[in-house]
Amino acid sequence: MSRGTDLSAGHGEEEEEEEEERCEGANSRAPHQEDGPEAPDLPTGQEVTLPGAGEQKQREDGGSDCPHRRASVIQQPSQIEPRTRQEVMSPGGKTHRQGHKAQITSEERAKRCERTTVSPVRRARTSVRRARLVETRHSGPFYFFGGANGVNIVSSYCESRGWMRIYDKDREDFKLKWCETKSPSTYSSFRPGEQLMFQIPNNKVLTTKIGLLCSLREYERVTSKVQHGLGVRRLKMEEFIPTTFRMDIRQERDVFFSQQEDVNNNNQRLLWICKPSGLNQGRGIFLLKSAQDVSAFRKKLHEAQAVNTAQQHHRPQQAYIVQRYIQNPLLLDGRKFDVRSYLIIACTTPYMVFFRHGYVRLTCDLYDLNTNNMSAHLTNQCMQKKNPLYSLLKEDTVWSMESFNAYVNAQFAVAKDLPRDWVLGLFTKRMQQIMTQCFLSVKSKLDCRPGLFDLIGCDFMIDEDFNVWLLEMNCNPALHTNCSVLEEVIPSTVHETLDITLEIFNKCRCRQSILPLLTQKTSVLLFKGVFPPNAVLPCDRSRAATYGERSLKTSLKHQKEGPVRSGLQCRSLDCSENMLAGGEGKPQRPRRKKVSPMLNTIHTTTTVPPKPKHVRDLQIGQKENLQHE
Repeated sequence: MSRGTDLSAGHGEEEEEEEEERCEGANSRAPHQEDGPEAPDLPTGQEVTLPGAGEQKQREDGGSDCPHRRASVIQQPSQIEPRTRQEVMSPGGKTHRQGHKAQITSEERAKRCERTTVSPVRRARTSVRRARLVETRHSGPFYFFGGANGVNIVSSYCESRGWMRIYDKDREDFKLKWCETKSPSTYSSFRPGEQLMFQIPNNKVLTTKIGLLCSLREYERVTSKVQHGLGVRRLKMEEFIPTTFRMDIRQERDVFFSQQEDVNNNNQRLLWICKPSGLNQGRGIFLLKSAQDVSAFRKKLHEAQAVNTAQQHHRPQQAYIVQRYIQNPLLLDGRKFDVRSYLIIACTTPYMVFFRHGYVRLTCDLYDLNTNNMSAHLTNQCMQKKNPLYSLLKEDTVWSMESFNAYVNAQFAVAKDLPRDWVLGLFTKRMQQIMTQCFLSVKSKLDCRPGLFDLIGCDFMIDEDFNVWLLEMNCNPALHTNCSVLEEVIPSTVHETLDITLEIFNKCRCRQSILPLLTQKTSVLLFKGVFPPNAVLPCDRSRAATYGERSLKTSLKHQKEGPVRSGLQCRSLDCSENMLAGGEGKPQRPRRKKVSPMLNTIHTTTTVPPKPKHVRDLQIGQKENLQHE
């Protein structure tokens, strides 16, 4: 991250105000800049020259510009009238300054402003130098912010705690590091268990379109082979994810295009939306409405693959997914909308995952399925800002969840036979269920180091039958506050995320009970989980090396034995339960196999459940009968 990008980002109005203040400051400082020590007494008839006056006179006379030349002495007394102050020769031969300021015209003031105007890059560098001078005098804690998304919100939160912002991304003495990009250099100096780092490094398994799709497919394939008990029912993908095809896999690509040929032969119309993976803000999204659009898209993919093969670059192409377009969305006053909610991963060791309400995003234009205007199909603010009426309809493009709930109660509760407060009740529970299943699909894949936390934006859509669909999950969600609803929702979301993260982080370091959380306000706990296998407690740094070596030796020695793996998981579970309940969470060795002397059978206490009482009594009775015989 460049310094200019970090500091010069902001609103244009603020930059203009800073320029005006700089111009006014230059004018007000001009008299003081010319003030200096009192002029010495000179003989009568000697000329008093201001700094630079001699050089100017020599240039006018065609002489040299050398500063060591002195002005010539004339015989008659003279008066010199600068623009700001006047120096007048008194009859006694001494100079004195008049106390009044010379009047400055508007033209002169404008010229001075032009001369004193500084470029934004230079102003940013000056601010960085001043900030670094202050850093040397500050003892910390320090925080680093990279980028511009939410800089004012995070900075105000940290400064309210007495933290000092640093601008050197290579410094290692930070308490919190908040970056938009996930480059390797961002995490190179991160010390787990001692520092906080925003964004889990490999959250792309959840926040990219292809990553989320692959994680959900793998999770469904694995869990379909397991018989679940009476817990929460696992959702099927087709219940909350529209039919999706990956265009970077040849088999899925061929299946999609062959299906489209069959649809065209039957004169059926099915609308598809094509999304590039890894991009946000509606970039690169387009619709496939007709057979001509599908053919053109197929040709585009074929040409891109041919060019890449011919040039032998072997660099990955832009991956796309094709998803069934929801043609019958629920409309609010005739406009399309979606709901932004938040998934907060406040801690990864142990997992502490929360849900928090967000807001509703609407389009400026009325919904029209046949329009080619993408701002009528995509509801995010970046697309709506392209609408010429956005400045007038800005406040009406974002609704609060309370307003959305009141609208549904008034318009659809009776017509659709919905329970009252459906938005804050059943719809909220459905979102929580979907987000929990998405998290469970990546729980074993995420980077689990103490101090990592994340804030993920989840977008949901409702169709006219009140089915809930997950559109996507976004890392580094937009934290702009350009309307009244966002001014209320965004700062409180960021503050609660940081409050919960800090409280859990400090409690883990001090070996205190995590629950209850004093800073938890409106967020809902979705998952409190175990440590991952071979994990080290956040604050147990003294035994980290020996504990890791012992776990590694145990796993290598018994890597082919199933009970050892179960023992590792049970050890992590014991640690997590102690931490959540307030115990020390001391790591214990996995339980070994035990031989029962009475039954003469081998069983593992951590994997094999105890036998029922009537079975044990029956076995003991049989053994006693054998002894009597």
